[in-house]
Amino acid sequence: MDNNQNTQESLNKLIDMIKDVDIAMMTTIDDDGSLRSRPMRTSKVDASGDLWFFTGYASGKSHEIKDNDAHVNLSYAKPSDELYVSVSGKATLTKDKQKIEELWSPVLKAWFPNGKDDPNVSLIRVQIEKAEYWDAPNSTLVQLYGMAKAAITGDRARPGDNEKINL
Repeated sequence: MDNNQNTQESLNKLIDMIKDVDIAMMTTIDDDGSLRSRPMRTSKVDASGDLWFFTGYASGKSHEIKDNDAHVNLSYAKPSDELYVSVSGKATLTKDKQKIEELWSPVLKAWFPNGKDDPNVSLIRVQIEKAEYWDAPNSTLVQLYGMAKAAITGDRARPGDNEKINL
């Protein structure tokens, strides 16, 4: 397999992991260089590795992306499945009407009472650069077996998969 195929396979696995996790914690860089995180609902995960989020154009996170540093981190977690994913990438802010129309959902009126034509409606697009995931077996019994085996053999416990992905 060539490197491009390996990269696409890793990206596909990553997309498959996060596609059903609705909320990510998005971390941006504040004016003073400190990190700020807030929950964000993922509107779409593209096959190319772009993640899309609705936001207010006048929001703090929009300012931080436009004026400070466009690097962001997204943390996805699904504790019931022992799945944890960290995504790093570059964010851009857009008011692309066609993309807003494509991704719009009526539930967004709770944040944008004037609908998709609200002048404050915008999108954050995050292009994935790196990611890391931790994926443990769902079964507590399987996890306990792995820990017991490690204790008996003296080997390190391997409670699941962990992989770093560079795109």
